[in-house]
Amino acid sequence: MSTLFRSGPATGSFSKVICGMRPTGYTPVMVEKSPTKVKPPQQICREPVTTNTLQERAAFKTGGAMTPGLRVTKGINVSSQLRFAHTDVVFPSLEDYRRDSTKDTTKPARNSEDERRAFTHALTYGVGGVMGLFIAKEAVHDIVAYKSMAADMRALASIEVEIGDIPEGTSKTFEWRGKPVFVRHRTAEEIAREKAVVVSELRDPQQDSERVKKEEWSVLIGVCTHLGCVPIAGAGDFGGYYCPCHGSHYDASGRIRKGPAPLNLEVPAYKFKDENTLVVGASD
Repeated sequence: MSTLFRSGPATGSFSKVICGMRPTGYTPVMVEKSPTKVKPPQQICREPVTTNTLQERAAFKTGGAMTPGLRVTKGINVSSQLRFAHTDVVFPSLEDYRRDSTKDTTKPARNSEDERRAFTHALTYGVGGVMGLFIAKEAVHDIVAYKSMAADMRALASIEVEIGDIPEGTSKTFEWRGKPVFVRHRTAEEIAREKAVVVSELRDPQQDSERVKKEEWSVLIGVCTHLGCVPIAGAGDFGGYYCPCHGSHYDASGRIRKGPAPLNLEVPAYKFKDENTLVVGASD
């Protein structure tokens, strides 16, 4: 790092101090120049609007026999910067750039803070609110779309079953919403047997009349209530359904009679469209 000194405004001689120190007893060598005609200085009136122009007005000069007109300036090779206070520097007026509410320097700026920030707050909260509503709408839309039924499942929201093709005493399996559905054409003997069951002795008490809309037709979802296996129709100790996974036995009404299953087979929503058509997935 080094400092550049200019000695004499008119002579144009320079000297350079290494590391900011001048050797003891050093006498600067004056380089003589050919005499030139010096024009008288002209008075230039210029408004100080930058840091450099203000520093030019407040330049620090020292007088002495060895270093007349020594000036300290800032630059890339200067190791330190000197700042001096002057009371005779004319600073530009910035009143045109001030807000009307802050021109009075005797009043605290905090008194008009709310007024000055009103537009900023309105813009921030307004834009933020709109963006928040948009994000919330998209989030709700995504959640509803995720929870809603898939297109292929909606297409199978209800199915029609031709019950005229099911002989008495047999059961047929249909698929509805990805689950098996047992449609059983019960005989008079099965109907009488299921009506004679003592409901109080059942694990999941239900009357046979609560589980059917027509005595000769039983409609059940073929999923075991224990661990979700598919029971076998027309099997088991009670002539209804038997789950081969863990040995649950259901009667012809789908009620649990024996085994680990805790509940009866589920009855889906259904209705009779006519004497030969059953609609699964629709209610009366």
